[in-house]
Parts: sequence; C-alpha cells; structure tokens
Amino acid sequence: MRAWIGMIGLLCAFGASAAPKIAVTDLAYEARVEEYIHQVAASNNFQASAYSASGGSSYSEYESRNSYIEQTELRKFSGDIKGEILKSRQFQLVQGTPYTADAKGDVYDVIKRIKAGNFKGADYVLFGTLSDIDFTQDVNALDHTNSYSAVLGLTLVADFSLINTRTFEITSAFTAMGEGQDTKLVSNRDVRVSLNRPRVVREVSKALGEDVARQLAEQLGGGYQEQPGQPALRNNLPRDEAPKILR
Repeated sequence: MRAWIGMIGLLCAFGASAAPKIAVTDLAYEARVEEYIHQVAASNNFQASAYSASGGSSYSEYESRNSYIEQTELRKFSGDIKGEILKSRQFQLVQGTPYTADAKGDVYDVIKRIKAGNFKGADYVLFGTLSDIDFTQDVNALDHTNSYSAVLGLTLVADFSLINTRTFEITSAFTAMGEGQDTKLVSNRDVRVSLNRPRVVREVSKALGEDVARQLAEQLGGGYQEQPGQPALRNNLPRDEAPKILR
C-alpha cells in the first residue's frame, strides 16, 4: 500500500509543471546632467636686477558648460511589484543583475543584457522604463473656513514589457501608474509644514505594484485576485513539457 502511495506521489510531482520564472528589473531611465565649471587662476612674476625690481601678475579665467545623458535604474519602486507578483502565484521570482554606473552599454538594451547573462535562470524578464515622475506641493484654501490644506503629491508612470529570454518575444506590454499624497490642515498659508515624503513614496510604490500585477493577470489570463486565500491565477504562458515516464 505504501509503495502505491509513493508511486502516486511521484507521478503527481512529475506531472505538475512549475510556474515560469521571472526576473523583474528596476525602472530604467535617463536624465540630462548639466555641469558648470568656473576656474580662476592667478600667478605672480617678479623680475629683479642690480638696480631695480619690478613685479607683475597674470590673471586667467576659464568657464565651461557641459551636458551629458546619464543612464541608470530607479530602485525605489520594484519591491512592491515583486511582492504583488508573488501574491498572484503566477510566477516564481529570480534575482537579476542590476544595472550600475560601471556597466557598459545601453540600459534600455534589455536583449543585450539578457544575452550577457544578467538574468540567469529566468524564463521571462519584466522590463520597466520610467515614463514620467512628478512631485507636486501646494497649499489650498478650504471653502467657508479659515484653514488651508497643504498637499504633497507624487505620480509615477512606467512602461513594462514581459520578454521571453529564449525567443525575445514580447508576451505582455502595458503602462502602469502609481499615485500617492499626504495632506495636512494648517491655519495659515505661510506656515511651515513638514509633509511626509516617505509615506507618499510608499503609497505610490504600492499602487504601482498592484497595477502591474493586475494588468499582467488581465493580459495573460485570469483576473487579479486581491483577496487572500483565493485560487491561484492561471496564465497563458507556454510551460515546460512535463516529463514522460517510459515503461
């Protein structure tokens, strides 16, 4: 009896295919960096003779402006994306190699990064690029009161592509957004108020992660499940063929 139970368990283990493995990149972006250099150099020259001495000085000034494009990854918003993907149970997560300042190559060339082995063990790479990020801070008068509301808001928009690491096929593509704000009431428009910037960033990160997981579920099959304990989502991604037992 025990032998039959063991055989049934073995068959079930071989028959069940594992969820695809996915690596989630940090949000790639580029920014124009402006450099301003102003140098002043002064030197003194003295000439002396047996009967007289004369002194002189020279002065030079140098000024330049340089600009260049800096590429990097924004690492503050990928944690909640990974967390929401894990909650959906659609994928297993693997850690990829982050892009650093010492990396040679275009941060947007994700195919080259895949070929270089930056996402070893991943069947898919969720590649995100920052489209827009906007901090707003304002003080508004409240109608029929002597109070004001101080508001700090943040909106982040990013584009995502789910890329097959073997065929480089784009399996899913969408734009996701996260928003958050902190509001405090004040009695004077000119009063100095400290708004909670970390909480705003946390809210944006959470909202962005939920939007990414929801859109992945919509495009790959099944609906986004927010309640715990519900059945795992199914997707339409191709899975590895189950092993066959030869008799």
